[in-house]
Amino acid sequence: MMSNNAIGASSSPSQMKQHMGLKASRTVANTLIYVLLIVISIVWLIPFIFILLQSFRVESTHQVGYVIPQQWGLDNYYNLFKTDFPKWYLNTFIAALFTCVFQTIIVLCMSYTLSRFRFKMRKILMRFMLILGMFPGMLSMIILYRVLKDLGLTQAHAVPGLILVYVASSGMGYYVSKGFFDTIPKSLDEAARVDGATRAQVLYKIILPLSKPIVIYTVLTAFMAPWGDYVFAQYISNNTSAGKNVAVGLYGWIKTQDQTAKYYTQFCAGGVLVAIPVTILFMCLQKYYVEGVTGGAVKG
Repeated sequence: MMSNNAIGASSSPSQMKQHMGLKASRTVANTLIYVLLIVISIVWLIPFIFILLQSFRVESTHQVGYVIPQQWGLDNYYNLFKTDFPKWYLNTFIAALFTCVFQTIIVLCMSYTLSRFRFKMRKILMRFMLILGMFPGMLSMIILYRVLKDLGLTQAHAVPGLILVYVASSGMGYYVSKGFFDTIPKSLDEAARVDGATRAQVLYKIILPLSKPIVIYTVLTAFMAPWGDYVFAQYISNNTSAGKNVAVGLYGWIKTQDQTAKYYTQFCAGGVLVAIPVTILFMCLQKYYVEGVTGGAVKG
């Protein structure tokens, strides 16, 4: 066998020059990509940094023309707990938690059913749900409000109504999870069925342990959607403080110029507290989130 030195010596000067040119162009391209990503990250982080700094400003409560506070303190965070913010935060957490649990169960069961079972009207059902999901939810807001009002699930009792609406259409979000389940060999199901396992046991003991990325992806998406919802939550709570979530409650502090002058720094502090749990959760599970998205996009 020829040594590497011998191979390198046998290369012509033109080949070496071409190789060095490709390496240099690749280095330049990677450098430009990294610079672009750094610039995008800085632009994306500027609003969050601004809100964080303003939440520690205590010399005034209204909007000012500078970013770095002249006086630092935790007064805005202390004052949050003298308002209805803890109630709004609890409402949001309850809605997000229950929606996360029920929606994850429904989505995974629906995805497994459509991936593994073959029955009449299956493809038509899948297409119908996909097309129906393309219509904006705002088209049904009026009738949903009337139904929830008749059930007593609006205003002060808006949280159960929100959970009911969030969970009701969960099955239509099957497509990403189904695509991931399609990548798991069906021979595993057949082997487990031969050993006497039921369909439920196959799902919970075999499929789900192999589908950790898509399970975590489903949990994250199911939790984050109600956590940041504003439009429907505002509509259902109907400006009743006991039924508001944090998005609706915080926006109420900056509706008018007078309210902004009084609550602006508290609004920033509330925004920081709302963002912390989701940020930590997403950063810890980001690896599985990306794997779930890419894995579920392989097959439809």
